Amino acid sequence: MAKNSNKDEKKTLRIVAIVLAVIVALVAVWSIYWFGVQGKTWEDWLEYLEQEKEDPFVDPDEPDVPVDPDPDEPDVPVDPDPDEPDVPVDPDPDEPDVPVDPDPDEPGTIETGELTINFLELGNKYTGDCTLIKIGDTEVLIDAGSRKGSAETLIPAISEYCTDGVLEYVIATHADQDHIAAFVGTNEFPGVFERFECEVIIDFPNTNKNTAIYKDYLEERDKEVEAGAEHYTALECWNETEGASRSYTLAEGVTMNFLYQKFYEEHASDENNYSVCMLLTQGDYNYLFTGDLEEEGEASLVESNDLPQCKLFKGGHHGSKTSSTEKLLSVIRPEIVCVCCCAGSPEYTTNNDNTFPTQAMIDRVSKYTDKIYVTTLATNVDWEEESWDYTSMNGTITYKSDGKEWSVTGSNNSTILKDTEWFKKNRVWNGG
Repeated sequence: MAKNSNKDEKKTLRIVAIVLAVIVALVAVWSIYWFGVQGKTWEDWLEYLEQEKEDPFVDPDEPDVPVDPDPDEPDVPVDPDPDEPDVPVDPDPDEPDVPVDPDPDEPGTIETGELTINFLELGNKYTGDCTLIKIGDTEVLIDAGSRKGSAETLIPAISEYCTDGVLEYVIATHADQDHIAAFVGTNEFPGVFERFECEVIIDFPNTNKNTAIYKDYLEERDKEVEAGAEHYTALECWNETEGASRSYTLAEGVTMNFLYQKFYEEHASDENNYSVCMLLTQGDYNYLFTGDLEEEGEASLVESNDLPQCKLFKGGHHGSKTSSTEKLLSVIRPEIVCVCCCAGSPEYTTNNDNTFPTQAMIDRVSKYTDKIYVTTLATNVDWEEESWDYTSMNGTITYKSDGKEWSVTGSNNSTILKDTEWFKKNRVWNGG
């Protein structure tokens, strides 16, 4: 019996040894691939794991119709007040439904102080958003992506405009990493909430997230609130509850107006549709910011608000094919579209047409304007390895206006998208 027992033990040890050898071999192969072939670091691996905790990216080649989260529920929400009309009644049916475009060559009629809208580069190869609006001594920061390490680049960039260390308004559009990570920052490079005094924080009323980066965002935001910041959701702004306002005056003739869309209150299968939407108005000029709002969210935005023609539109969802839809564009008829992305990167897809900014988005926008600008450009793209470097396309894009005259410049160059070498090699212009 003892001999049999020894044989069993030796057999078990051999199996354990084989399993361990296989594991060691797999780790070695993975290390060679990750560090040697891909040339990546431990930080890249940790970021990859964090991304895996996020909602999986929907394949851009798949249809854009979201999956019904509960097929047993009716597709149309129950009208909370059946006596109220579902669609606002047109106060004047003889007026055209779509605002008439002002002549783009004519200056505005209401002069204000100098306003700048700055679409900041993020200091890495990953797509994300960070927009800094400045009028007088007032700053509004919308989002802070794309990674925690972006704080190394963004904090000095924001400080160039925010010289007193106080951000009067901070807006976080939704809970995706590429929009909130630099609010948190790293131990070496603390984020926006730690480095600036934030007076008013307005963020998303709804989310499906339970990720580490979202929890870190909540922790840092709440520390800022404990230190004296006011915090509201976009829904509280719209409803003007809890001390929030639907409209904030930033300077004489300049207002920041929070818009309504149904996913402030309803479930969305796509996190992007929870995005906070804001219309900035400067005299005759209007500027629209919709975060990563997708097709269904844009439809609700159009149906729920009396949107004006817009001088500038921050292209939805980094120039995705599922945003900047005709339903929205036909109403706002933008003259300038600024896209925050790393153009042509395989971060989300290896289908070149669907890399940001997508051909579909460009085709739709081209009906209204050729003034499309993009922050960053992917270089040295390896489609098989899904690796790439980055450089500036336009760089940080700055729109400047006094309410009459306006200009758009890039920190790298001011070339419109269709005239860039990348566009000529990768896209087709089907507009006028």
